[in-house]
Amino acid sequence: MSILKPVAIVSVAAALCLALASLARVNAAEPAVAVPAAAGKAQLSSTAQSETVVLAGGCFWGVQGVFQHTQGVLRAVSGYAGGKRAAATYEMVSSGSTGHAESVQVTYDPRKISFGQILQIYFSVAHDPTQLNRQGPDQGTQYRSAIFTASEQQKQAAEAYIAQINAAKVFSSPIVTQVTALQGFYPAEDYHQDYATLHPNQPYIAYNDLPKIANLQKMYPAIYRADPVLVLKR
Repeated sequence: MSILKPVAIVSVAAALCLALASLARVNAAEPAVAVPAAAGKAQLSSTAQSETVVLAGGCFWGVQGVFQHTQGVLRAVSGYAGGKRAAATYEMVSSGSTGHAESVQVTYDPRKISFGQILQIYFSVAHDPTQLNRQGPDQGTQYRSAIFTASEQQKQAAEAYIAQINAAKVFSSPIVTQVTALQGFYPAEDYHQDYATLHPNQPYIAYNDLPKIANLQKMYPAIYRADPVLVLKR
């Protein structure tokens, strides 16, 4: 059973990247790690009807799936951030040469879920923030851990929360998550949207991503929503 991303929908360059990843030690289905709730500046309260942050944490299928099952999230869109619009296609990004990271644009209602809670889920359930330029079986800068912030307040809150988690020593290695201002977010192709929901039996999804959603339900039962908020009407 293959637990790598399906080669049928990627370019030759991406297929080579996945083949190299398969030669390395496979560390898929990373366990969830309990991290402390955001405190102080990291909480970042807001009375706006909606706020948006872009989060990168490996393959966007799993990150999107987690936040689509999160109460208070209005929309979670898979896409690309960190590079230029002209190169924001799956085939080009998968080469690892465009500067993009596979990312998810999370739009949420801060009256129902805080920025700090979004980050708590991101660091504990959605991915392993200690893996540098990789996540599970996927390798390359396009799979890096990164927070693309929409404001200076978000940047300060994210940096404060990373410092808080590092101080708590809940991970055996330091967090490598980059925090940078968002320069542009480019939605991924339609066939990438709602992928975990549409393909639950695919080996990659079943092994790498469904456990993340199960961990969300287990660790944050009050925040978990059974029916995901989907991007496309089908």
